[in-house]
Amino acid sequence: MKKQLKVYMADDHTLFRKAMVNLLRGFEDVAEVKDAENGKELLTLMKYQAPDVAIVDLQMPVMDGVETCENILSKYPDVKIIILTMHDSERYILHMMEMGVHAFLLKNTEPEELEEAIHAVIEKDFYHNHLVASVLRKNVKDRRAGQRPVFSAAELTEREKEIVILVCQELTIKEIGQKLSLSENTVRNHRVNIMEKVGVNNMVGLVKYAYDSGLVK
Repeated sequence: MKKQLKVYMADDHTLFRKAMVNLLRGFEDVAEVKDAENGKELLTLMKYQAPDVAIVDLQMPVMDGVETCENILSKYPDVKIIILTMHDSERYILHMMEMGVHAFLLKNTEPEELEEAIHAVIEKDFYHNHLVASVLRKNVKDRRAGQRPVFSAAELTEREKEIVILVCQELTIKEIGQKLSLSENTVRNHRVNIMEKVGVNNMVGLVKYAYDSGLVK
């Protein structure tokens, strides 16, 4: 990755936040790091210059992670959002995936995974880790157990299903094109058409659809 990234973070625990700032400054390709004590302060920072990535604690005073992300997504749609949380709350994660948040990490995540997540949300628009996969699998299981509707992938062509599966494997547009012998523009057009067909407007929504429809087990 050649781009020099601006990363902002919001967390109300001072020691944790300052340690994170020092960690982020040591990551390759991260050129600028700013921090805030809560969501309101983060949004104030963003008025002057929006970052490439915002790392947001889920539970904060003044303005919590959910409200903060709602504001970022509506005002700064190009900013990639990584949620940090102490708990793998299925309800919150599903809700925020539907909002359009790009990645979820537990606070005990290893530094290497945080760096991987930053690169993934920039390059692929989402980070598909074990936390997200486990929440999505449980959601599908609960749907079936409760006899709630599970979406069908029948409306997609076989080629479109292939592309969705490869997206869930975190391949880039270029890598999908190489694997399927398609141009990058063709893959990009397929992806837009797929998202329109299934009624989602971001890559995280597409991954959620893949689980709901049974394309990904």
